Amino acid sequence: MIKASGFPVTKVAHSRLSNLSLENIPFGKYFSDHMFMATYKNGAWQDPQIIPYQSLQMEPSLAALHYGQAIFEGIKAYKHASGEAFIFRPYDNFIRFNLSAERMCMPEVPEYIFIDGMHQLLAIDKDWIPSKAEHALYIRPVMFSTDVTLGVKPSESYTFIILLSPTGPYYAKPMKIFVEEIYTRAARGGVGFSKNAGNYAGSMMAAKKANEMGYDQVLWTDAVEHKWLQEVGMMNVVFVINNIAITPSLEEGTILNGVTRNSVLVLLQEMGIPVEERKINIDEVTVAYKNGTLQEVFGTGTAATIALIKELRYKNEQMVFDTDNWKIAPAIREKLNQIRYGKVADTHGWLYKI
Repeated sequence: MIKASGFPVTKVAHSRLSNLSLENIPFGKYFSDHMFMATYKNGAWQDPQIIPYQSLQMEPSLAALHYGQAIFEGIKAYKHASGEAFIFRPYDNFIRFNLSAERMCMPEVPEYIFIDGMHQLLAIDKDWIPSKAEHALYIRPVMFSTDVTLGVKPSESYTFIILLSPTGPYYAKPMKIFVEEIYTRAARGGVGFSKNAGNYAGSMMAAKKANEMGYDQVLWTDAVEHKWLQEVGMMNVVFVINNIAITPSLEEGTILNGVTRNSVLVLLQEMGIPVEERKINIDEVTVAYKNGTLQEVFGTGTAATIALIKELRYKNEQMVFDTDNWKIAPAIREKLNQIRYGKVADTHGWLYKI
């Protein structure tokens, strides 16, 4: 074991990277040589260290398996043409991670573990960052409860891990989306704003049924009227109507405060496109489509970055878009890529150098 710039490190004897091509790789299938781990016991964080990526040994009575106390984040690191590597807006994810922790009655993860642990891990496994366009190293911090007991109450012990996974484009082509009216993702007073595991487990049935009908994902609606729009799949959503970019408001706590979403809204305004964060319902969208003012619809998220939507299906209304002629979403994607890959100056301070 060696100690490098803070945390103890146990390195692998041989890297698996020599047996893997970092081009055209699927999302979330491969993982780098090392991972960061820390544990929370007796009211304090303990044993932060970097170890080889490995399986975990756990009891079948582990609290997280039974009661779902588990949260995570999604972040990306990019390699510039110069060879330097940067993480995109990790402090925003750090803040959001602890908001999720608070909502799920879990302990706050301190900055020195979340940010410094991530930085040191990436410094060790930096060669796992792909250089190809639209590729990145996906960073997955995750925390889960580890009490070995049954009983519905917050755990007193937790494990925090950071994994690294090289990835290519999440959605290789524009998506077909089904507007969901039966299943509910989130309601006021719930946990929709947090990145907890249960949100994603609860979304799978609707997505499965949409897939069976030939759609890639669902556009979620509210839990009461099934009219007010929330997220598209696991992403925030933006509608361009009459040259105004509209995205659902965060006020009710049913929508994730996306880091990519916030970046996109800043860039839209810099492009001179007015932005409205407000409630928007499906009827407004269908009317705009019929009168020709619905120009573009796209999702924003860490995994997909910008995902173009080529079709929306609501009841018997099929809204089809010619994404090849879109201007705004492709321009935003290109601007984000230019910043992330170091092709233009980062005037916002979004990049964190490894």
